[in-house]
Amino acid sequence: MGMAAAAAGRKSGRRRRGVPRYGAMAEINMTPFIDVMLVLLIIFMVAAPLLATGVPIDLPETKAAALNVDQKPISVAVDEKGAVFLMDQPTPIENLVERLQGLAKSGADERIYVRGSKDVNYGRVAQVMSIITSAGFKKVALVTEQEKK
Repeated sequence: MGMAAAAAGRKSGRRRRGVPRYGAMAEINMTPFIDVMLVLLIIFMVAAPLLATGVPIDLPETKAAALNVDQKPISVAVDEKGAVFLMDQPTPIENLVERLQGLAKSGADERIYVRGSKDVNYGRVAQVMSIITSAGFKKVALVTEQEKK
């Protein structure tokens, strides 16, 4: 009687050896693919801000606090050799004003950050700032690093 109940529970009765009960699965398992893509997304999200540093400049340190800025300001950098960069692009100092005016969306009220290396001659940074302010730009600021405690 026990054998009859077990045999009745099977759909096909006896099963032959070596023949699978179901056919081959033809679906692709997407779980490992999605896991890899999520890991890559996280890696790129962490690495992206590190890639946006621009021209490598060794900035001087001060006790001033960081500013809260709504939009990305125009950046002018002076490296240790005295070369001038506008938005990470090398720019001759003679063309600085016309390129600034081309980038300034809100005219003379555009915020401009001047980043000068601490190894560059102070006169070169002052020269760049005077060219910018004489062109009529009102919001010109020097960028520094915060002191490490």
